[in-house]
Amino acid sequence: MDYMILGASAAGINAAKTLRELDKEASIVVISKDEKVYSRCMLHHVISNHKSTEDINFVDENFFSDNNIKWINKKEVLNINSNIKSVETKDQIIEYKKLLIATGASAFIPPIKNLREANYVYPLRNIEDVYKIKEKAINSKKVAVIGAGLVGIDALVGLLEYKNLELCLVNTGDFILNKQLDKHCAMTYENKLTEAGVKLYQNVSIEEISMKENNDVNGIVLKDGKIIECDMIVVATGVKPNADFIKDTNIDYDRGIVINDKCETTQKDIYAAGDVVGKNAIWPLAVKQGITAAYNMAGFEREIGDSFSQKNSMNFMGIATVSLGITHPIDDSYKVVTRCDKENYKKFIYKDNIIYGVVAQGDISYTGTLAYLIQNKIEIPDLENRIFDVGYADFLALKENGEFCYNV
Repeated sequence: MDYMILGASAAGINAAKTLRELDKEASIVVISKDEKVYSRCMLHHVISNHKSTEDINFVDENFFSDNNIKWINKKEVLNINSNIKSVETKDQIIEYKKLLIATGASAFIPPIKNLREANYVYPLRNIEDVYKIKEKAINSKKVAVIGAGLVGIDALVGLLEYKNLELCLVNTGDFILNKQLDKHCAMTYENKLTEAGVKLYQNVSIEEISMKENNDVNGIVLKDGKIIECDMIVVATGVKPNADFIKDTNIDYDRGIVINDKCETTQKDIYAAGDVVGKNAIWPLAVKQGITAAYNMAGFEREIGDSFSQKNSMNFMGIATVSLGITHPIDDSYKVVTRCDKENYKKFIYKDNIIYGVVAQGDISYTGTLAYLIQNKIEIPDLENRIFDVGYADFLALKENGEFCYNV
């Protein structure tokens, strides 16, 4: 094969599409453990029955055939032999000329006593997890979600549609979404969850998982001895890159496959993109890495350029929120200013006329411009006196061809 891609999610699919655009005649194969193409960001909508698996497919139904791309699905990669340029699965060995590793990541299950042994304990990472959660949720009574990051809140919001369930959230942190938001924005969501009947257990530590004699889960035992009753647990405590198969290569690994600005690994003709590289797992960055890798695989030099990953957007229970850059001042040299009314909240973190972080809830206008300013550390004269008035008009100019561009 001229080009081989491992993984059929954001990075892999966009790489395959780009390679076909750049090279009309080359042979391209995609190998994936998944049977279907779908957006993991949308899995909670399948839990809530607002969408089907087909609805969260982000490519056309005939994507592979229309682009003359061979797709080998339901296959797990066991090993890469970089000396002879081949990839091994359970039943075949396939050679490649250029290889992209875009195998994503798997849910991390923390080493809590009985958590891995108990029945009805599920992560939320793959569509198969969704099927299991939905099947059990129909007949469950009490469900606990462990982890209060984006995936944990996604799971919780999806399960709110099951009116037969008593739901609780178990969080080791002081407030939910503490990597993405500040406490004010988090409390807005916490209040909405509480109003919906969710019990929040925050700043707690888990001692072990309680099981029946048949290993069915029946509770979470906290360090203080309190027992949270439940008959199903959804675990959302982070991810681990899927890269075990690189063990026989010279590919560097440091909490993810190490890549340069061209998405090249330390092994010639092998590239990597997406969650497997261990960076902040956001969809736009995975897409951009996949496209960048494809250009370089096809012989067109390109660098990733904007790899800014300190941005999060969410819309839980009808409340839109965006965070950019840092959400808390690093030290006393940074200044913080906020504006808040009944429905909207905005916080800026800045120093020396440069914005380093923004959290906006409700009204999220101009956040595209703010992301650009934060990412590029643009100095804005008299920032302190006009910080809430910064908008597109201040930084946009018109090119000769009529295109808008940033004039900074």
